[in-house]
Amino acid sequence: MEKLKGMIAATFTPMNAAGEINLQAIENYAEWIASTAIKGVFVCGTTGEFSSLTTEERKLILEKWITCAQNRFLVMAHVGSNCLKESVELARHAEKSGADAIASIAPSFFKPATVTDLVNFFTPVAKAAPSLNFYYYNMPSMTGVNLPVDTFLTEGKTQMPNLAGVKFTHNNLMEMEACIELNNRQFEVFHGYDEILLSGIAMGASAGVGSTYNYLPEIYDGIFKAMANNDLDTARKLQQVSIKTVEVIIKHGGGVRGGKAIMNLIGLNLGECRSPISTLPDREYAELKAELDAIGFKNPLKQTT
Repeated sequence: MEKLKGMIAATFTPMNAAGEINLQAIENYAEWIASTAIKGVFVCGTTGEFSSLTTEERKLILEKWITCAQNRFLVMAHVGSNCLKESVELARHAEKSGADAIASIAPSFFKPATVTDLVNFFTPVAKAAPSLNFYYYNMPSMTGVNLPVDTFLTEGKTQMPNLAGVKFTHNNLMEMEACIELNNRQFEVFHGYDEILLSGIAMGASAGVGSTYNYLPEIYDGIFKAMANNDLDTARKLQQVSIKTVEVIIKHGGGVRGGKAIMNLIGLNLGECRSPISTLPDREYAELKAELDAIGFKNPLKQTT
């Protein structure tokens, strides 16, 4: 697979009123993704509430995304789990189902203590889908695993020929730069913090994986284009739109809870998050809408219709 550029949306998992996965909702969701400049989707990651889903649910969700994508955008399957056997099973399923790539977050209950431990955990996962690029999903704030990523890439490549890079969801930009420049830019480094995308691109990242891409695609596409044209003033202004939006969703439980609520507000109707993430009452939806209106948030679906 060619090196990715631009936006990869970390997708939300649609739920119905009973808290069960709503596969049908992915159909409209995929049509929305295909109508934007988004290049691919990252399925069943943190935004997709992967740790609250069963293995079978994750398989069904991925299959639906692959069917609905119709080769109009890439589908990257997150196969991470605290259970190695489950992760291997999901990787094998992703390859068989026609995913374009796989990624995995580090186990976060019993944690790898060294880079070698992390390589040993991921090697069977990567080898379960040898025809697909494998990416390490680095997110220390959630996993508590903060091992040197550049060392992991170097050591990991000797054991995993399909290790292609890292989803770097961390604000350690010095380490990110080290990963980007490693071995003459051998690896792909996907920027993972939407609110500082501008900084990641300046460091050399050419692609990003983010949840807010789902409802601010024109803003982030504009940042990528402005940076490509050395138009830093425009990129800064657009990044401020991102920052203000992120500040709002933080007030409402963060990118998963608050972000999914925004998806409902714009009309994609993805339902609520699964417990233990709490449901937004009508009062809070009204507050969220008022706060978005106050910062000039524009419904992207209405802009394209």
